Amino acid sequence: MSPDAAQGPHTGESSPAEATAEQLQERLERAHRQLDSLRQRSRQLEQQLQTAGSTNQRMARLLETTRNQMDELRTALHADGQAPFTFGTVIGYRPAHELVEGREIDAATGPGADILHGGRKMRVSVSPLLDPEQLRPGLEVLLNEHLTVVAVLPAEDTGELARVKEVLPDGRLVVFIRGEDERLVRLAGDHETPVRVGDAVTVDLRTGTSTEVVPLSEVEDVVLEETPDVSYADIGGLSEQIEQIRDAVELPFLHADLYREHGLSAPKGILLYGPPGCGKTMIAKAVASSLQGVEAPDGAGAAGTTSARSFFLNIKGPELLNKYVGETERHIRVIFSRARERASAGHPVVVFFDEMEALFRTRGTGVSSDVETTIVPQLLAEIDGVESLDNVIVIGASNREDMIDPAILRPGRLDVKIRVRRPGAAGAREILGIHLGGRLPLRADYVAEKGGHAEAVEAMVDAVVDRLYPQDSAARLRLVHADGATTDFTAADFISGAVLSNIVDRAKKSAIKQFLAADRSVEAKGLSEEQLLAAAEAELRDQEDLVNTADPQEWARVLGAAPSPVVRVERLAGGAR
Repeated sequence: MSPDAAQGPHTGESSPAEATAEQLQERLERAHRQLDSLRQRSRQLEQQLQTAGSTNQRMARLLETTRNQMDELRTALHADGQAPFTFGTVIGYRPAHELVEGREIDAATGPGADILHGGRKMRVSVSPLLDPEQLRPGLEVLLNEHLTVVAVLPAEDTGELARVKEVLPDGRLVVFIRGEDERLVRLAGDHETPVRVGDAVTVDLRTGTSTEVVPLSEVEDVVLEETPDVSYADIGGLSEQIEQIRDAVELPFLHADLYREHGLSAPKGILLYGPPGCGKTMIAKAVASSLQGVEAPDGAGAAGTTSARSFFLNIKGPELLNKYVGETERHIRVIFSRARERASAGHPVVVFFDEMEALFRTRGTGVSSDVETTIVPQLLAEIDGVESLDNVIVIGASNREDMIDPAILRPGRLDVKIRVRRPGAAGAREILGIHLGGRLPLRADYVAEKGGHAEAVEAMVDAVVDRLYPQDSAARLRLVHADGATTDFTAADFISGAVLSNIVDRAKKSAIKQFLAADRSVEAKGLSEEQLLAAAEAELRDQEDLVNTADPQEWARVLGAAPSPVVRVERLAGGAR
């Protein structure tokens, strides 16, 4: 066979296998193109789906907004078509009752409420959705177009003020309206605080109800009800007076059986008199504090009960005065009504009148209004009137006892009279020891020199007392009386507990200033003897400068000098320049 014949089959058309491979390749490429087209279509469909979802949400929100607006419009249209509600004030609720033949009709036997509506008293029906217990006198109600009670509202928080004169056992109140006009009103059932005599209440005169107790400060300002934290240990230089007042106050409570056996009763009142600043108010506070937990005597409130606390009514005398006729007397009635209320529960009550001469001066000595002609009898009636005053102690303090009406000072009213004198040297030591005691910082070198803190305090007290009460005391002032007699005043005649307290306070302030001026040096910290002596001299100078030379007679009476007329005050060489 020739070579050309051998190569003949390879130069003709392609074989069937190659043709099939080409077809398959074309089909594969076509399939890839279709897959790419499907993927692109899928992405387009996803985007369209997301857009449709967002549009659907917006449409849903729009539909919800439209629905709410339609509901509001429907509600507004419904409300515009309703009749208006009216207000009424409840007088009382009338439950259903049996029909009385021949005297009333069936409609009058059903349950209903008596209300005040438009100035008219009406009986109306009550919605069955309301609890009849809610319809208390004085409350406001809503009425529909048929005058049916459909809602209960709180009582009005405004109205006319009245003063409670008396609380009746059935809950009704006798009140003062517009001065001395008296009205009888009912107590509304929603009072949150108990009503007491003298309280201010809002009243609705149309319905005759009292709806609220108004906490005015008018009476509370002049009656400070508190329990003092002052004890007898805080008072120095008055051991004799403290013993007298403890015998007068505590013995009737501690030994009530012996008092009953001997036919004795507790004193009704105590008068503390003497120069100003000598501890009269502190003694009165200590009395109230000492009665804490003391067993009340039988017959005074809860017999035989132990008092958990005592009460101290501090009466601010000048603020008690009122320009309107009868107001001061009413305040005095309120004070003793509060005292009786507390005492009825077995609590000892101390009623303290400071500056007693401002209120209860001798009748007929007034310059203009002569208010004491009615105030003094009111106090006398409260102390020993028809109403009992058991378990209540009246304490009066004054530095002008000569101005108090004698009827108040007689035995049986202010039984015990205690003169609070100026402290002597021993009393001044005790008072200074109280004010300089405790953790008061003293100069370190002074404490080291005296051998200890207690010894340093004692040395300071001795130095101040020797300065205020010298052996050869020179007169600082002289009172010249009308009869030619003279009364000399030394440094000791100006001393009181308040003066001694102020001396220590002056020295403390001076010590603080020196400590700051020394850049808080440890050596400069603390009180020194020189500062105390300088403060004592400065205080004495101030006391002399405040002498009333224009009216020496009145000044001498306040200080407790001789009662004979004084014509002038002379400054002597022994006094401070």
